[in-house]
Amino acid sequence: MRYIKSILLLLLFSSCAIVRPGEVGVKQTFGKLKREIISPGLTGINPLITKLIKIPTRTVNQEVRLNLPSKEGLNVRAEISILYHCKQEKTIDIINDVGLNFEQVLILSTFRSASADVCAKFFAKDMHSGKRSFIEKEIKEQMGELLENRGFVIEAVLLKSITLPTGLYAAIESKLRAEQEAQQMVFVLQREEKEAERKRIEAKGIRDAQKIIKEGITDDNIEWRSLEVLKELASSPNAKLIITDGKTPVLINSDK
Repeated sequence: MRYIKSILLLLLFSSCAIVRPGEVGVKQTFGKLKREIISPGLTGINPLITKLIKIPTRTVNQEVRLNLPSKEGLNVRAEISILYHCKQEKTIDIINDVGLNFEQVLILSTFRSASADVCAKFFAKDMHSGKRSFIEKEIKEQMGELLENRGFVIEAVLLKSITLPTGLYAAIESKLRAEQEAQQMVFVLQREEKEAERKRIEAKGIRDAQKIIKEGITDDNIEWRSLEVLKELASSPNAKLIITDGKTPVLINSDK
C-alpha cells in the first residue's frame, strides 16, 4: 500500500510543470508540438508521452569575446554584449525552424557575420574612440535585418572592452598629443594676430591724433593762444617780468 502511494505521489509531481516568469512553454507529445503557448505558471503534462519545452522571452545578455578585423587589416580583441529576446508569438516557429540551440545556431553566427562586416569599415582606433556608438548601432541594425521575421528582437549591441594591437595605443596617444599641440599653436597664433591687430588700431589712433594736433598748430592759432596767455599774465596780481614781442610772452620771473 505504501509503495502504491509513493508511485501515485511520484506520478502526481511528475505530471506538474512550472513555467517561470520571463519564459513560455510548449508541450511536445510524441515529438509533435502543440500549438498552445503556455504562459508562466503551473501546468499539467503526461510525463510518459509529453515533454514541456521552455523558451525565454525575457532579455538575454550574451557576452562574446572575439577578434574583429579593422579597415587597415589589424585584429582587435573585443568583448561584446548582445541583448536580445524571443517573441512569444514566434515560440513554436523558433523551435521548429531553429531548435533549442537557437543562440549558437542563429544569434551568435549572425552576430559574428554582422560585426565582421561592420568593423571592417572602420579603423582600429575608431573602435576605441567616439565612433564606438556608430559601430554598435550598425551591428545591431544589420543583425536586425538578418533576423527579420525569425522571432528574435536585438535590443542592443554593446562594445564593453576593446584591446588594440601592441604599439597602436602609443601611436594613438602620439597622434592625440600632436593634435593637441597643433590646436595649442593655432590658439597662440590667433592670440598673436589679435594682439597685432590691437597694436595696429592703437598706432592708427595715435597717428590720427597727432595728425589732428599737427593740423591745428598754425601761426594764427599760436598767436591767438599767446595773446590769451599774455592776458592771463597781465591780470595776475603777482609781480613778474615779461619779455614779449607782442606775440609770444616769455615769463622771466614771478613772485608769489
